[in-house]
Amino acid sequence: MLHRYTYYIMCLVCTSLALAGCDHIAEDERLIYEKPEPAQRVVLLEDFTGQRCTNCPLATDIIGQLHETYGEALVAVGIHGGPLAFAGNAKALGLKTETGDEYYNHWKLEYQPVGLVNRQKTPVNYTEWAAVVREELQKPAPLWLEGYAAVADNSLNVIIEARGTDGTVTGKLQVWLLEDSITALQLMPDGKANQEYVHNHVFRTAVNGTWGEDFSVEEGMLERREMSLPLQPEWKTEHLSIVAFVYNDSGVQQAVKLHVE
Repeated sequence: MLHRYTYYIMCLVCTSLALAGCDHIAEDERLIYEKPEPAQRVVLLEDFTGQRCTNCPLATDIIGQLHETYGEALVAVGIHGGPLAFAGNAKALGLKTETGDEYYNHWKLEYQPVGLVNRQKTPVNYTEWAAVVREELQKPAPLWLEGYAAVADNSLNVIIEARGTDGTVTGKLQVWLLEDSITALQLMPDGKANQEYVHNHVFRTAVNGTWGEDFSVEEGMLERREMSLPLQPEWKTEHLSIVAFVYNDSGVQQAVKLHVE
């Protein structure tokens, strides 16, 4: 009994000393929360295009100019869907996808080329993309997005990491597969068919579902997602890339483009 009593006394003394020590920590030596470094905004441009759209090459030229100006701060995706998209036949390769059609109809688009810039509520004519992209780039981004994509065993493996920098971001994480350097039919502004036209940043498929998956990340925290996708024979792995973005009712919060290793 005496040993137990002595043990209690020693615990009380240690606790008192610890508390007393805390009282003497200087104000400037205490831990202070530091807000994460602000994230650089990356803008997503969804270009609704079609191989039978004569003005669509003009929109592609605008995207090229924007990439020269903003580099990796702009992520463009060519979505082949709608009435001017081409599904292909025995003689010509088509780039139209069912998912592209679903997106086109969901946004109630009425013509092509037209785009969504960071999924703001109003579709934007390609002649106005430069001004809207510039405006979106001025807005703060509440998170960083980064990741890794590589081919192994005939599958594409993707890792996406998000770091919260300002408050809690809740919405959807969307991951898409894109392909560059696809030579296929395209109607040109003069009405002629160009069989050697090179299509870039072409939407191929949604890696994690048509509308993505539920997602949330808190300020100062890291959220990590892993996913994989079987490769299709027609995809050229050396030209593949991944686009990932987080969006909600306020639009796209952040985006990133990853080259496939």
